[in-house]
Parts: sequence; C-alpha cells; structure tokens
Amino acid sequence: MSKFDDNPFGDPTIDNPFADPSVQQVARNTTTTTQGLDDYNPFDGQPNPSQPTAPQQPQPAIMQAVSPPTNAQFNRPAQQTQQQPQGPPNNNLTADLLRRQEELERKAEELARREAELRAGSAGRRNNWPPLPGFCPVQPCFYQDINVDIPLEFQRIVRHLYHLWMFHALILASNIIGAMSLMFAGQGFTTFGLSILYFVLLTPFSFICWYRPIYKAFRSDSSFNFMVFFFIFLFQIIITVVQSIGFSGGGSCGLITSIAIFQTNVGVGIITILITIGFIVAVVADIMLMAKVHRIYRSTGASLAKAQTEFTTEILRNQHVQTAASSAAAAAVNAQIANANRCEWINEQL
Repeated sequence: MSKFDDNPFGDPTIDNPFADPSVQQVARNTTTTTQGLDDYNPFDGQPNPSQPTAPQQPQPAIMQAVSPPTNAQFNRPAQQTQQQPQGPPNNNLTADLLRRQEELERKAEELARREAELRAGSAGRRNNWPPLPGFCPVQPCFYQDINVDIPLEFQRIVRHLYHLWMFHALILASNIIGAMSLMFAGQGFTTFGLSILYFVLLTPFSFICWYRPIYKAFRSDSSFNFMVFFFIFLFQIIITVVQSIGFSGGGSCGLITSIAIFQTNVGVGIITILITIGFIVAVVADIMLMAKVHRIYRSTGASLAKAQTEFTTEILRNQHVQTAASSAAAAAVNAQIANANRCEWINEQL
C-alpha cells in the first residue's frame, strides 16, 4: 500500500504536464475570470470586474416608430365575399329615370334662363319677333320667348297655338297658289286678288288679335286677355269655315270651287282640293285648341268679373288715360275757379 500512498507526481522522473508554465498561466487566467463571474452581482450597480469599463454618457429616451413587416397578415372583420345574385336590369325603369333626369335638367335650364331674364328686367329686352335680318329697315316689333315668359305647365299649349297660327299663314299662302291656278284655268282674276288680300290682312291681324292676347294671358294669368282671345278666335274659326266651303268668287279654294273646277281641269282640281283639306284641318285644330284653352281658363278660377276688374285696372294704369284724366280734372278745376272769380266780381259790382 505504501507505493499507492506515494505521490506519483513527486517523482521528478515522471513528466508532469501541469509543470508547463504555459498551462499554469492559462489555469490562472481561467481561475481569475471564473472568480469574477461568480462574484458579480448584476443588481448591486457595480460594473462587471471581468470586463473593462468605459465612461458612458446618459442617452435620452427616443421613441421610434416600428413599421409592420411587409408580409404581415392583418385580421380583418369577416365580410361577405359572396354577393347575392341579381336579376336582369329593368330597362324600362332605367329609361324612365333617364327621361326624368333629362326633363329635370331641361326645367332647371329654363328656370335659370327665366331668372336671368327677370333680373335683367323688361327694359333690357330687345324685340325679337318677327326675326328679321339686321339690314332690313323694319325692325322686330314684339318680344317673344316661350321658355322665359310662359310657365312650364302652359308652354306646350302656347307652342301649339303658335304652330296653329303658322299653319293658318301657310294655308293662306297656298290659297294664293291655288287661286293663281284657277286664274290660269280661266276662272277670272277675282279669286286671285282676294286671296292676296286675305293673306296680307289675316296673317298679321291673326297674330296681333288672337295669338298675342293668349300669349299674354298665359304669361300673366290675365282673364281680360283670355276673353279677348275667345272673342277674336271665334271669328277666326268662322272665317276658316267659310274659306273651307269656298264660295265661287269668294277668294278661297274651298270645297265648292274644287268640285266645280274638277269638271274642266283635273290638275287644278287636285291643287284646290288639297288646299280645301288644309282649311278643314285648320278648322278642326282651331276647335280642339279653343276647347283646351277654355278648360285651362276655367281651371285657373278666372271669370268675367275678374276680366272686368283687370280691364278697369289696366285702363287706370294706362299712361295716356292718366294724362287725359289729369288734363280733364285740371280743366274742371280751372273752370270752377273761373266761375268762382266771376261770381265774386259780380257780387262786388252789385
């Protein structure tokens, strides 16, 4: 046992690996580092003795924005990805909506034009009818703009009346051509001369006497102008009926004249019968539009008493009537003063 108690490393003959100075140096460094780590307390505020310390300066706290990753997946609320199947579009409904939209836009434009016209005032209006060229010595006599002057609900009927007046003028012009053909067919000059006279007189008179009153009636809701229209337009219907009959030598190519000319000249008869049809169509249109205007007139609450009141008011507002009344009143006052002065002079003489 004694040989086991002996130090095996004590024998100098045995090569001791720990006797190497480099190994001992490594062992000392390892021991020092281990001791430093074992003795270091991170909560005592002392620096780690195993690491070199360097003076540090306090840094301010800075909040930095953190950008989300590009491939981040966000949880979004569940949405209905499947849409309910829709039926075929209603073409009729779409067309009706488009039509209403166009009508509203047109009405808005008309209202804007009317508002601008009202702001400008009637003094700023320039006469625009009849539409004559600038070099013509005769200038327009009337101002007419249905889109501005007439309310929206009455614009259609006023346009129909205006077109009816133009149709009457066209028929009277055609009557001149028919009367000329009758003259060439040997029927004399009387019908041709009267046809020219009818066109020259009836065309402007019809515009002034019944179209302008109905235009003013719908523009200002005037019962007096309605009454004037009904009275004059009734004569217009009577005259057109007589022209459609076509008495011989009456100045119109009516039914009687057309039947008579067919026996001698078929070509002239065809021309005159077409003019007769035009007169008959004008009569029918006159009666229909007059009945429609009468319905509108009754629906507005107009009456004969209201027309009389408006007539009296218009007469009193007329500048010429006011001037005449003022002159008459002044003359009466002067006459009374003269009589008073004469009576006073007579009393002084007595």
